[in-house]
Amino acid sequence: MTAALEATGLGKRYGRTWALSDCDLSIPTGKVVGLVGPNGAGKTTLLHLAVGLLRPTCGALMVLGGAPGSTPGQLARVGFVAQDTPTYVGMSVRDHLRFGAWMNPAWDGAAAEQRVARLGLDPRQRVGNLSGGQRAQLALTLAVAKRPELLVLDEPVANLDPLARREFLQGLMEVVAEDGASVILSSHLVADLERVCDYLVVLVGSRVQIAGEIDNLLSTHLRLTGPRHDRHAVPSGQSVVSESHTERQSTFIVRTSQPILDPKWSVEKIGLEDLVLAYMAHTPALGPRPRLELRQ
Repeated sequence: MTAALEATGLGKRYGRTWALSDCDLSIPTGKVVGLVGPNGAGKTTLLHLAVGLLRPTCGALMVLGGAPGSTPGQLARVGFVAQDTPTYVGMSVRDHLRFGAWMNPAWDGAAAEQRVARLGLDPRQRVGNLSGGQRAQLALTLAVAKRPELLVLDEPVANLDPLARREFLQGLMEVVAEDGASVILSSHLVADLERVCDYLVVLVGSRVQIAGEIDNLLSTHLRLTGPRHDRHAVPSGQSVVSESHTERQSTFIVRTSQPILDPKWSVEKIGLEDLVLAYMAHTPALGPRPRLELRQ
């Protein structure tokens, strides 16, 4: 099966700074992927590479089996909503739909008009007079009316209030249910990701820290709490992701495929937010930066 996104040794450098480096990642189709990490981790860079707005400095990247942005046909297979859901404030809602039809040969005008009507948007209204949530919904409409196989969303709800965020995510899930599109959604809001995503990618320090099915990741990560010890006291076969200590107590989050049988440890399952924060705090030793070799 063709992957939605396949990266091998992928890197992007600006001057002397690597925004993304040594990225090996394979995302299967049919998933709603949550992409999370701190500011400056490389999330936007990865998404811009995926939609063809940037070219990699080194490594290889394939999206739906093709090079991002390489042909009009490849561009038509990917929908994109950038940060701040950019729209043209001087144009009406109807103007945006006409522009979308002109730019996209597979444009589904009937679906776009139906979605605008369902959202209660006045086609004659200028976008500059819409609320932030309405502009975000219009941007999503423009992205999905081209009937993409992959929908890429770069923090589209970051500036929305909770109600507008919920409505946007509900609209997104309707699109997924109707069209079966794969989705990559970048967000700092873990609660939103937990609501809609079934796959997780964590980027920290320009590198992928972990990627996989959310249910599987949660089932293989545990919190161990016990008397004060360093990480060498953690049972063998457990990979320590993060640790914290008080004078008398130690707490570790570990990745494991084995049961913890040592009675000195209290063992708990963790939630998605704890998992994400553990990897965001994780600072493994970094190997050498990638060589500047671009592979097509």
